[in-house]
Amino acid sequence: MITVGIDHGTSGITTCIKNNGKKIIFKLKRTELKEKSYLEELKKYIPLENIDLIALTYSMGDGIDKILPIERVRNRGVLSVEGAGEKIGGGTKVYDEIKDSGIQTVVIPGLHRGIECLDERFRALYSHIASPEKVSIAYYAHKKFGFNDFVLSDVSSNTVTLLIRNGIIVGGFDACIGAIGILHGPIDLEMIRKIDAGEITANDAFSKAGAVKIAKIYEGVEDTKKTIIDKYNTNKNCKLAIESLILSVSMEINGLLPLITNKNKKNVVLAGSIGTLRSPIDIPRRLKELINARIYSLYGESGAIGGAIIAEDILKGKDSILGIKVEF
Repeated sequence: MITVGIDHGTSGITTCIKNNGKKIIFKLKRTELKEKSYLEELKKYIPLENIDLIALTYSMGDGIDKILPIERVRNRGVLSVEGAGEKIGGGTKVYDEIKDSGIQTVVIPGLHRGIECLDERFRALYSHIASPEKVSIAYYAHKKFGFNDFVLSDVSSNTVTLLIRNGIIVGGFDACIGAIGILHGPIDLEMIRKIDAGEITANDAFSKAGAVKIAKIYEGVEDTKKTIIDKYNTNKNCKLAIESLILSVSMEINGLLPLITNKNKKNVVLAGSIGTLRSPIDIPRRLKELINARIYSLYGESGAIGGAIIAEDILKGKDSILGIKVEF
């Protein structure tokens, strides 16, 4: 059985090819994909005719409420691409190439008000909780650690934190709600005033409301993260930015932990390039100082790996993924 998971992330498109237990992973910058064919790149690793199923994520995923075959998905599974961060176009090209290829593919939804497994209070509070690759990451964590009850915090360009209880995703905080990531974050009063004054758009504010606003460094969606991390020990603004990120992430995780009532099941899984960072600053260790729970790290390209595992389990007949229905 050969499956493929595709993570449509902020800085690039990551692919995991899972072939009977063996994994091949490659990543392409979204800007690269303007000039390249995704399928031509994929063919370098596996003959396309050998692929049994692709699990694909795209943008916000708020136009579908189940995991569906790609031929049944309209408008690439989104209501709109507006207000979702910086738009480059690489992910759109990948989606369209795969749809036109005829390769058997399912599209994973994001977490939004239409997802029935979410607690109705979270659905009432927030129109959107997470983009589709967070579902893949949560499923990988569930399978790898065997947890049915845990908080997942994916910290990278943005931070999204989810609550999984009894093997079902029941709620969480989106990138624009609570904790900051390197690029994205919630909009505060100063930004609201700038938006009202016409100085910036709301999307511009969200796209640079993360650690980048404190570090005062921005080098594009693909390079800013490395620069801020590399300057942690030499630039006081970069250090403050990362320290502030740690505080905000701990606050978000601690906000969800009380909803796991069994103290023996208070597990936190960290994912993402920042959430699992060990040098020059040990992020998991620092978060452990602020969180009263067992901390685990999910290393690697967890969104793409989780997608490949989802595809594999769908082929084996699984009809729901962490409470999200599958129609295949």
